[in-house]
Amino acid sequence: MRVVHDPDGSADVLATNVHTAETMLEQSKGLMGRRSIPDDYALVFRFEPSWPFGAVRRRVIHMLFVRFPTDVVWLADEEVRKVRTMYPWRSLDYAKADAVIELPAGAADGVSVGDTVVVES
Repeated sequence: MRVVHDPDGSADVLATNVHTAETMLEQSKGLMGRRSIPDDYALVFRFEPSWPFGAVRRRVIHMLFVRFPTDVVWLADEEVRKVRTMYPWRSLDYAKADAVIELPAGAADGVSVGDTVVVES
């Protein structure tokens, strides 16, 4: 799997070491407790539709118990809704999304709202 940023038809690979937080426990834990992540790493959170709200809902990311900065990308139908660098222990943010991707800090430089980011199998 890999995460690809495609702003204008020229694909840029953001990560090749991609994990998916599939269970509620994995999604709740996220990157908490880890000492670091590799430069080519991404943790992907995909959210299933729930009645009556659908999949695109407010998704909150916090940095409690995370020891290193990350770039967080919120997506709705592969379109970037928000990008933010978040810092250990003190960041909290949200956006409406059906997927969230956590990357090493700096990995999402150049990714902007409205761009396309795809998780390829």
